[in-house]
Amino acid sequence: MDRRGSVVGPQSGLPSPSPRDPLLFPDSHMDVQGYKWVRWRVWLCRLAALLSLGLLLILFHWRPRLAVLARCRSCPLALADILLLRDSFGQQHVVEVLTEEMEEGSWEVLAGQEDAEWRDTVQLYEEEKTLLRYYRFEGLRYVWLSRKGAFCSVSVLNEDWTCKDVHNFKKGLNLLEQSLRRRLYGANLIDVPVKSYMALLVEEVLNPFYVFQIFSVILWAIDDYYIYASIIVVISLISIGISLYETRKQSGTLSNMARFVTNVTIRRESGQEVRVSSEDLVPGDCLIIPPEGLVLPCDAALLAGECLVNESMLTGESVPVLKTSLPAVDRKYSSESERRHTLFCGTQLIQAKGGHSGGGGAVAVVTSTGFFTAKGNLVSSILYPQPINFRFYKDAFKFMFILGFLAFIGSVYIFVVLYRANVSWLQLIIRSLDIVTIAVPPALPAAITAGTIYAQSRLKSEGVFCISPPRINVCGKVSLFCFDKTGTLTEDGLDVWGVMEAGPAGFSELVPDPRHLPTGPMLSGLACCHTVTLLRDELIGDPLELMMIESTGWTLQEPEEDVHTMDAEFGGHKVLAVMDPPTGSSQAMAIVRRFPFSSVLQRMSVVTVARGGRSALAFIKGAPEMVASLCRPETVPSQFASELRNFSSEGLRVLALAYKAVDVNSDLKTVDREDVEKDMQFLGFLMMKNQVKKESGEVINMLTAAQVRSVMVTGDNILTAVSVAKSCGMVAPEEKMIYVIANPHTGRSMPTLRFSLEDGGSAGANGSIEVLTQNLSQGGFAYHLAINGKSFAALCDYFPDDLPKVLMRATVFARMAPDQKTQLVKELQKLNYRVGMCGDGANDCGALRAADVGVSLSEAEASVASPFTSKTQNISCVPLLIREGRCSLVTSFSLFRYMALYSLIQFICVIILATERTSPGDWQFVFWDLVLVTVLALVMGMGGPSEVLHSQRPPASLLALPVLGSLFVHICMIALGQTAALLITTSRDWFVPLNSTVFGTANLPNMENTSVFALSGFQYIIMAIVVTKGYPHKKPLFYNWIFFCVLIVQLTLMTWLVLYPGPAFGQLLQLYDFSDMNFKLLLVAVAALNLLVCFLVEVLIDLGILNCLRLLRGTHPSKKQYKRLNNLLSDSSSWPPLNQTMTPRYHTVVSIS
Repeated sequence: MDRRGSVVGPQSGLPSPSPRDPLLFPDSHMDVQGYKWVRWRVWLCRLAALLSLGLLLILFHWRPRLAVLARCRSCPLALADILLLRDSFGQQHVVEVLTEEMEEGSWEVLAGQEDAEWRDTVQLYEEEKTLLRYYRFEGLRYVWLSRKGAFCSVSVLNEDWTCKDVHNFKKGLNLLEQSLRRRLYGANLIDVPVKSYMALLVEEVLNPFYVFQIFSVILWAIDDYYIYASIIVVISLISIGISLYETRKQSGTLSNMARFVTNVTIRRESGQEVRVSSEDLVPGDCLIIPPEGLVLPCDAALLAGECLVNESMLTGESVPVLKTSLPAVDRKYSSESERRHTLFCGTQLIQAKGGHSGGGGAVAVVTSTGFFTAKGNLVSSILYPQPINFRFYKDAFKFMFILGFLAFIGSVYIFVVLYRANVSWLQLIIRSLDIVTIAVPPALPAAITAGTIYAQSRLKSEGVFCISPPRINVCGKVSLFCFDKTGTLTEDGLDVWGVMEAGPAGFSELVPDPRHLPTGPMLSGLACCHTVTLLRDELIGDPLELMMIESTGWTLQEPEEDVHTMDAEFGGHKVLAVMDPPTGSSQAMAIVRRFPFSSVLQRMSVVTVARGGRSALAFIKGAPEMVASLCRPETVPSQFASELRNFSSEGLRVLALAYKAVDVNSDLKTVDREDVEKDMQFLGFLMMKNQVKKESGEVINMLTAAQVRSVMVTGDNILTAVSVAKSCGMVAPEEKMIYVIANPHTGRSMPTLRFSLEDGGSAGANGSIEVLTQNLSQGGFAYHLAINGKSFAALCDYFPDDLPKVLMRATVFARMAPDQKTQLVKELQKLNYRVGMCGDGANDCGALRAADVGVSLSEAEASVASPFTSKTQNISCVPLLIREGRCSLVTSFSLFRYMALYSLIQFICVIILATERTSPGDWQFVFWDLVLVTVLALVMGMGGPSEVLHSQRPPASLLALPVLGSLFVHICMIALGQTAALLITTSRDWFVPLNSTVFGTANLPNMENTSVFALSGFQYIIMAIVVTKGYPHKKPLFYNWIFFCVLIVQLTLMTWLVLYPGPAFGQLLQLYDFSDMNFKLLLVAVAALNLLVCFLVEVLIDLGILNCLRLLRGTHPSKKQYKRLNNLLSDSSSWPPLNQTMTPRYHTVVSIS
């Protein structure tokens, strides 16, 4: 048996019983190694920990893998006590294998209920007892399945459920089955552990930052820096206290949000309905939903009735959604594909009806519990965020190693100097180690988060909420932003623009007001084909459908207490809603079956019955191309394509309707969707005007000026999308639109790819096409591509070489299904774009999560949909996010550089003074670190973002030439400045050398120390001024008035300490009292010169003076693939090949390595 295995996750999407979404849960496929305890190794490690005074345990705490390797031996997974997991990001985790004894014969009961996977589980592990072997990781359970030879998520045990299988649970589980399932799946809890203050304290103190701090404090105390050490201890304790309070408060808040236990009604196999705690629910339980609804404690498939659900917490969609019963068909159940029939955990069920006895309430079957639910996904995304692949964070830790190397050199230098001075060995060791605590500032990693904290606070005040603060810095590097159309770029509300009926002779005249339509199927279809429902006498539903109903003048009624009376009025069919025309109730129609809109299917349909049950009609509404494909060809007018093109080109939202007669004597309640939606008769078009939001054009123009590409990704018609793209400025009036038409392989034809010019380009003269093709290359980006979902799929499958080139020039992606939106984001990321995505609905959730920066327009403060949620219902939040991201990134850069330079100033100061056999005093360190540096670091990041988006993005690499170059120059200036101060002092006639028979603070005050202290004090302030960047990504320095005031106060304070410190401060700081005023002024002048030189150097580096060094190595192509590809396409005169039909064997001129 293998010692190494894998965790087998389920094979489909969010949420369970299908597996965890790989975007949210990348650990669904992990590399797993099994280990078994070795007793003698365990005891040896305990002894080593004792002898090392606990240092070995601290090392094991930081590196759990080492603890496993030291105490255990490798073994087959089936026998393992400990597992070492490696996730897809390369991070390692250690988990313990747990066992639970199962009753004899229990597996046979379960095996009788399920198929193959349960039978696997029967053979879990056998010794003398039947044991269930499992482990928990990030809230999920993984059980051992011997036939697979792997630990599998428990959700795989029901991932093969079909919709018919789900319906089979309608009768409920018996007590034994329920008990066994609960033992297997665990309690239905999303349990966020809230640790005690003592546990949090231990974790905090064992953080490398505080371990280093403890080491430093001990070292300082031994070196007689008692005051400084005491102050650092007090500050650290205050910091730890605040951190513990905030951590526990956040854990408590999340725990209260996550943990939800209520009493629910379930049906037993006997038919009895009992009240149980939601904690005891398991997949397969039959849940009875009351008419007044409830907050759902699990994920469930709706089997009978309809539910009105508020899903804003999950999707950001503020409009309640109508859920209908799951069809009992023989296809695989997935909560994603069947989301219109799935109730998600944590959502508010506002109303339930038509599914239980008496017509009230509904019936559902539990499909997922605990962390496998949609709410569990949300909590998991907060508890276990994905590591962010951002260069700035990687470089920050590499930079720590550079400082560590400098510290090593400094230690060696100090050791040699002191060894020659014949100091004691204790002093030698302490001084050599002390330089490490100076050169490597423990607060450096914390400094990079300061800019993010300030930005998050500013965003919150603007109504933008963030659940992943590190992504704020990523916003600063976004190079492309995708936008949904409806509700994002355009208004939510739609106005009915007109109706055009189809008939045997073609289309009739346009009817602007549907009320003027003659009585017939078209008018009935407009009134009945919807999922609108009543809540407390108010119509609730999709804004488009609300406007459609209003335009007909029909009114909606729903069955109340006496439902059977209304059923009897319509032939005994179960009535969901009744639509009454204004002309008289005799023509009323009852909706008896609804098939909700699906963005994948691009349609919705209903089955209606006339009063008296005389006849039944099915209506369908959706994308014109889809509806036409489901109609009998002879009923679709020949002008269909041209009329659709005309209306769509005007930016109208076009829907098509169709109908057919249904056998009224059949069981309409159980009729299949596939049977309803075929052989329809085409009715005509409904046109709706969707206005572009006034902010959309302004924002798109702003992003274009800032060289951030804008792309539209919509489920709407391609011509409508192109019209909106032109209206909002994505496509300029003088720019051409080229349509990408790709066809998949069929039995009759090869896959083809064609680029067709708009406005009938194919019909134009060949000469004009050639001229245009030349102009495309000469004019740069003077054209845009538009592609629909069908062509996008064919392009991905059959023309992968052309896909990157299309992505580089495509601006409109229309008729895109939700999974295609996600795929598009990933393909753009492969080109090294930093991709943003802005949307407002459930269809965008996958793309929002896949994007580097996802922004959901929603009233909710946090949703699983995206890292950012904006309460402003337009895209004005996008430039705000980018501006705040750039400001945060620049601030993080500034703070990081400042903290590094602060350490190096002190490092150089200590090195110079150690050479002179002295060192800074206790209160001098306190003054530098607390009065100067800490205050500056706290207020430095307060400056807000620039009001304008600049065309140049800020750098993200700390190891880039400008950053390292400026640091090198500043270090040289720092060293020169301090050395100059020392040499000026020693060159004076009145100079008196210090007492060389003692070392360190014993010979304070002295002239050398005082002069170097004075200049280094100025340098802390100088570097804060130099590295604090304003233009172009932050407001100028004086806008941060607190920082500006602090600088003036500190410069005044330092000048006063140099010119006239006074006896009190002079004695406290152990400063030598120089009597020569000219000398003191000279020191201030040296500091001013230091500021001037460093500031000029920084300005010159910002202007690109170091770029001349790059010329020495020659020009190199950009590391970003999209930039290289853009250069190649700009130089190509043959791409895109207009009006040429290409096959997969066709090779174009442009290629990219």
